[in-house]
Amino acid sequence: MDRLAQSDLSLGFGSSHALPHPPRIPIADDSITLQIDSSFRPSSNPMPPVPLQLLEQRFDVTGSCSRVVEEDDDVVGDYDEDDDDDQRQFFFLGHPLKLKRCRGGNSYPMSSSSKRFVVDSGIEGRRAAVRAWGNQSIEEADPEIHEFMEKEKQRQFRGIELIASENFVCRAVMEALGSHLTNKYSEGMPGARYYMGNQYIDQIEILCQERALAAFGLHHEKWGVNVQPYSCTSANFAVFAGLLMPGERIMGLDSPSGGHMSHGYYTPGGKKVSGASIFFESFPYKVDPRTGYIDYDKLEEKALDYRPKILICGGSSYPRDWEFPRFRHIAEKCGAVLMFDMAQISGLVAAKESPNPFDYCDIVTSTTHKSLRGPRGGIIFYRRGLKPKKQSMNLNHCESNIQYDFEEKINFSVFPSLQGGPHNNHIAALAIALKQAASPEYKLYMRQVKKNAKALASALISRKCKLITGGTDNHLLLWDLTPLGLTGKVYEKVCEMCHITVNKVAIFSENGVISPGGVRIGSPAMTSRGCLEPEFETMAEFLYRAAQIASAAQREHGKLQKEPLKSIYHCKEIADLRNQVEAFATQFAMPAFDM
Repeated sequence: MDRLAQSDLSLGFGSSHALPHPPRIPIADDSITLQIDSSFRPSSNPMPPVPLQLLEQRFDVTGSCSRVVEEDDDVVGDYDEDDDDDQRQFFFLGHPLKLKRCRGGNSYPMSSSSKRFVVDSGIEGRRAAVRAWGNQSIEEADPEIHEFMEKEKQRQFRGIELIASENFVCRAVMEALGSHLTNKYSEGMPGARYYMGNQYIDQIEILCQERALAAFGLHHEKWGVNVQPYSCTSANFAVFAGLLMPGERIMGLDSPSGGHMSHGYYTPGGKKVSGASIFFESFPYKVDPRTGYIDYDKLEEKALDYRPKILICGGSSYPRDWEFPRFRHIAEKCGAVLMFDMAQISGLVAAKESPNPFDYCDIVTSTTHKSLRGPRGGIIFYRRGLKPKKQSMNLNHCESNIQYDFEEKINFSVFPSLQGGPHNNHIAALAIALKQAASPEYKLYMRQVKKNAKALASALISRKCKLITGGTDNHLLLWDLTPLGLTGKVYEKVCEMCHITVNKVAIFSENGVISPGGVRIGSPAMTSRGCLEPEFETMAEFLYRAAQIASAAQREHGKLQKEPLKSIYHCKEIADLRNQVEAFATQFAMPAFDM
């Protein structure tokens, strides 16, 4: 009885002394309710609450579950108290109950806080009830979420997307993401799962691995790949956790220099921000503040002093190519594993529109969206097979019997150390994207991404805008807004009012001080919508006008904070630019969208 009394799902009736109004117990039949016999006087010992499940097992009343009634309703239907034909008496745990059939057909709404009791209506009725809600569309099942999704679809369609790390996936990728593959649990690796029923999931993951190697021109005897990471940050941490002991050293590009926080980051006050810095010791190298390029001489000097176990190249906001031979030379001198995070430029690498990191690096990680145009997730490539007898600039030449030991350590780090079951819908979607990345059409697409970025950079430079490093070698560029007296935060807000999305970044000023006056702009998303060089020149004009509007507003209102920014939303200049942006953007179809 103690266990019954603790149940949250109970009818909650005890002694009749506590019941001035006999409670009605709603059940499944439209016209039936249960009522405690008010004339009955039980013993002085109060009866504990009765779990609904017990009552459900006792009574089997056939009828449809077409409505429910509120437990606290005084009136459940129109009854004739003198009509014994419509009443039957039952006893439950010594308490008499009356079953009364409702004469009226009135329906009463159910309060959101009321607990419902549904009597078993038979096997088929219960089967239908379980199945019914599983086949609803989003619009039927959750109108609120559907409304937000539709608004987001319209926002994407009516705006200009220039965030360098965003892109629009194709219909096939989107279909795989929303497929039945999300139903399957498959912890482990292909052929070694913790669950049965994974024969087809194994085939999908193996095919994804094969396509990953093929997309980047790699041979399975020299490279392995793990396609299970949930993100590139997860992939990076899995590498660190697999190869290092807590507290061992890593070295990556400083975040204000264009690096990524997952490579280790401390605030100027010394606070450890990323997991990589919390569990490992990180030390950054930086760009030359006068040029915006990586200072390789200082990098080498720092690396030889610091002696990191892993030297990381790659970043989130670096617009120039990476000098992999120089990185290889430094890694060998300090005895470090060389890792490249190609999240931003993986599509360019696959299309051979960027220098190839696989010729020089030991480990390569990436996101699977961004320029690769796949689903959101991560991937890890690692060397396998024989190590070179002597480390040389070309790691593909092997003359020793020593094997690389990355594979087992990294795979074990991904699962079971850091993750649970892989997202099979993501892996299938990634396999589709990697198949596309190996196609001639994809190579043309990535070539256009680079052309568009260069066209955008040239158009901004022609308007006297200052770009970090003076241009770009890849898909992104960094605009220094400090000559206009703007911060990236103010500028991105003004652009958003005009339905243009960019993102602020910290940059180094020429005197070496970190400045919040940068904005990062990328070309992949709008290239995916079919825009070419002339359209990117038009976008450069939109961006420049947004900067002029923000600068003028700041001169008028002073430093633009949250409230002054809101006040300029309806000004004529903003409204005019917003209308022009919408008219421009809606000319170009959204991939995989039915508008």
